[in-house]
Amino acid sequence: MKLRGACVLSFFLFTSFSFSLADVLRGAVLQPAISYVSPDTSSARLGELTRGREVVVLETSRDWMHVEANVTEERTVTGWVIDHYVISANTPNGDRVLFGEAVDSEDQASQRNGRRDAAQDAMRLYAEAAELFPNSPIAGEAMYRAADIRWQIEKADVMSRPSAKQQEAYLRGTIDEELMKRVMKKFPGTKWADLAAFHLIDNKLCGEWQAQSKCPAKEAEIYENYAKDHPQSPALAEALYDAAWRWSALSEIYKSEDQQKKSDAAKAKATDLAQKIASQFPQSDWGARAQRLLFFMQRGVPTYGNAQP
Repeated sequence: MKLRGACVLSFFLFTSFSFSLADVLRGAVLQPAISYVSPDTSSARLGELTRGREVVVLETSRDWMHVEANVTEERTVTGWVIDHYVISANTPNGDRVLFGEAVDSEDQASQRNGRRDAAQDAMRLYAEAAELFPNSPIAGEAMYRAADIRWQIEKADVMSRPSAKQQEAYLRGTIDEELMKRVMKKFPGTKWADLAAFHLIDNKLCGEWQAQSKCPAKEAEIYENYAKDHPQSPALAEALYDAAWRWSALSEIYKSEDQQKKSDAAKAKATDLAQKIASQFPQSDWGARAQRLLFFMQRGVPTYGNAQP
């Protein structure tokens, strides 16, 4: 993490001796904490550390920790904080405590009048749970959740721009894939890696199809390949449905392009996939949506275009 590198570098400047990074005790701020000049609440305040900010512990004194941390992304301070605001790598059950605080922050972010910047708090807390406790059984989920929140924030920004309507994906902004790829690298073969790979599809999708077959045909193939490569993914049913719906749309688009044979083939492909989803995932939302898709196709109701339901 960038913050960790900055903290470690500054830490060496503040000490008169050197040691390995393994000797550095790191931690994360659990809840907002005031940084003071000295271990006394009556001393001058240096700033407030928000949830999930990473700290380097320089020393401890009774109920206090002398830490270096970023107050913001640009400003670093060295001061004293009350120790119960900090979870260190040595804190018993610290991984679950950080994870629990992250869950609470994520819940706040989902509420209409939730705490400001709660999503960013949750993202940092999840990331620190994985970073400080890499061997924790919840490290993979924590890292994925951090990456997922970042992805959602960036995706909303990218899709709000006028370029999002461009037909070709390369003509719009790209969502940063670094964190998702890190999940895939550190936790290969897990459902978290499968879910991270599913997110990466967003960067390959077209904007507006413009009623042309090129984009939905390419996208259907992408989703089918994902399903083939990730047969145990929690996103398998969704991927299959995304492919099925695109084939159903193609059956209408091919008609407008006077390609009846391709239209019939696309409808058959959509029907086959929808039946597969309904059979394999009967209790899921995707199973129900697949049944709906089948219902419309069997009755000749368009699933794409101005006449779609």
